[in-house]
Amino acid sequence: MSNNTVIDTLFNRPMSQKIWVAPMAGVTDRPFRTLCKYFGAGHAVSEMMTADKALRMSKKSLYRANFDGEIAPISAQIAGSDPYELAEAARYQVANGAQIVDINMGCPAKKVCNKLAGSALLQDEDLVERILTTVVQAVDVPVTLKTRLGFLNGEENILRIAECAEKSGIAALALHGRTREDMYLNTARYDLIRQVKQLINIPVIANGDIDSPEKAQFVLAQTGADAIMIGRAAQGRPWIFREVAHYLQTGTHLAAPEIVEVRDVLMDHLSELYAFYGEYSGCRIARKHIAWYTKGLRSSNEFRQNMYQVEQTAQQAQVVEQYFNDLLHFGERLSDIHV
Repeated sequence: MSNNTVIDTLFNRPMSQKIWVAPMAGVTDRPFRTLCKYFGAGHAVSEMMTADKALRMSKKSLYRANFDGEIAPISAQIAGSDPYELAEAARYQVANGAQIVDINMGCPAKKVCNKLAGSALLQDEDLVERILTTVVQAVDVPVTLKTRLGFLNGEENILRIAECAEKSGIAALALHGRTREDMYLNTARYDLIRQVKQLINIPVIANGDIDSPEKAQFVLAQTGADAIMIGRAAQGRPWIFREVAHYLQTGTHLAAPEIVEVRDVLMDHLSELYAFYGEYSGCRIARKHIAWYTKGLRSSNEFRQNMYQVEQTAQQAQVVEQYFNDLLHFGERLSDIHV
């Protein structure tokens, strides 16, 4: 059986510290996870990493498996469809420093599901059981599961999956309130998350459409979950963890960050991305983050179109800083816009 001390530590905290970063491919790299933890996220799971050994040493996989200097506990998410391949991947990530292994059965992307991985696995409950049991037995760290309500609407099987997870030795279950069919459309549903929480005895983390302090409080009340995960709402807004934590503690809202703080956070984020990925990839990966941070700000669309043409990190940082300095000159305030 896995040693769940690290899981116990995560959950034996005030609720304001149980606001987690949801794993998002192409987003939750080490710089982003570190930033979210700085703003109060209690835990962050890595980007999804393939269990395919042939791809383990690819440039993308090596970036995703880079946990150097990361705040503990380190959680590595793996994806695949072969139980023994996933078990080997779990052992590899533990040797690489992971203190928790997370299994992805939630990704709805076509290229993942076409390989019978991610949320496509929910179509084969026997395979789900074999994967969970095999991976749990392969490592001496806690194994967690990230999944969805089911594959198709009307055929939600999460209650059976949740029971299987608990029996297999899974230490905690993170549940996105949509099916694979939903992708990221429609509205996240929380009733089945509540039923899962009432059914099993392991911790349950609620995920899906949590984009404000009020929504966080609502989801916790609706589901009875032990923690919540925030995903897309943290893109370009890492301070959401600070805002939610403050609201859960006090029932009051923090003031929106000033433009000068947004500028400084983004400039620091860019520096970390450049250092992590290097000149070529750093410049290109930074573009989406810059777009998220600037959404809704004055003349942001025109700024972004120009920014996308920049090919060098130094010039990119310069145009970003100049844009925010111009906003300060015009007296722009984040509290005046809807982000």
